[in-house]
Amino acid sequence: MAASANLRENRKLYWLALTLTPGLGSTRCRQLVERLGGIDNVFHASLTELEATGIVAAAAQAIATGKSVAAAEEELLRAAGSGAEILTLDDDEYPSQLKEIYDPPAALFVRGDAAALSAPGIAVVGTRHPTPYGLGMAERLACDLAARGLIIFSGLARGVDAAAHRGCLAGKGRTVAVLGTGIDVVYPRENQKLAGEILAQGGALVTEFAVGTFAAPQNFPIRNRIISGLALGVLVIEAGEYSGTRITSRCALEQNRELFAVPGNVTNRSSWTPNTLIKQGAKLTATWEDVWEDLPASVRAALAPAAEAVAAGERPAPLFDDAGLPPHEKRIFGMLKADVPTHIDELVERLESEISSSEIFAALFELELAGKIRQLPGKNYVKAF
Repeated sequence: MAASANLRENRKLYWLALTLTPGLGSTRCRQLVERLGGIDNVFHASLTELEATGIVAAAAQAIATGKSVAAAEEELLRAAGSGAEILTLDDDEYPSQLKEIYDPPAALFVRGDAAALSAPGIAVVGTRHPTPYGLGMAERLACDLAARGLIIFSGLARGVDAAAHRGCLAGKGRTVAVLGTGIDVVYPRENQKLAGEILAQGGALVTEFAVGTFAAPQNFPIRNRIISGLALGVLVIEAGEYSGTRITSRCALEQNRELFAVPGNVTNRSSWTPNTLIKQGAKLTATWEDVWEDLPASVRAALAPAAEAVAAGERPAPLFDDAGLPPHEKRIFGMLKADVPTHIDELVERLESEISSSEIFAALFELELAGKIRQLPGKNYVKAF
């Protein structure tokens, strides 16, 4: 038993050493292991044997001289100090869904419940500068899907990503944030509290980057393949023509993942990517049912108890339902839009012959308290989802 445990730890150390070796990416790490017949053989090979595989000289020397292993030993200590565990391709806990992609990371740093990475889930991605409509749809869809037992995968970026994580937490679900930084670096810093809430509710933070890695721009497109690779499908909510979301969408297609997109206002630049994806065959998505019905039958069966529990409880109110609202609130609610903010001065001006300003203020307060509307900076209002 002890010998078996030591063997596993050695292999973990070796895989980590490969990821820290200069000149080796995920694909070359795996190819090198296959070429030499196993991870153990890589670190028992001579410099000549390593160079014969075609890897760069600096990489062969780092492995042969033990520099890579020494770096991995230090990294293991740093990871432990950050409260992270490391999963490698040899570990049973490594998410099988991610192993299916062309270039799975050889090692993953994980904080939280590593089992969440292997549970069935949907990736929710989009722009860092969403409209109120985009924010509302991200929160609503993530909440509804999480309430039915699906993990929500996203990137912890500001905008749609953060809204998806928050929506999942509101639905009492678990969410996984895939970082483009080291496991100890939360970016943007404003989402540190959100990261803590993700961990507290049984979710996880995961990255392939070494401890202490800062938020370099080139790292975020690289991590996008992990977001789509962990998920059964990718749901796109608002993204411009040139954005990281397009990279995630392309990864999803290459990985044979389902692709979903929320349609947007054709005059809004943030609608370009989802609308184009729908034209190209992505499934138009308006409610959680649009995603649910395209999940594999085995997944729906496994999640059926959670879905039935939601169905047996309170059903979510239809979008923009004004049933039961008092007359003044119903009148104001009908004037508001989900995707275009309305300033309070406009409401007062348009309703001055019907409702007094004090009654308008009171109605807005009640609608916001009921979760029907949302107040944006500058006394602007939109319908909430």
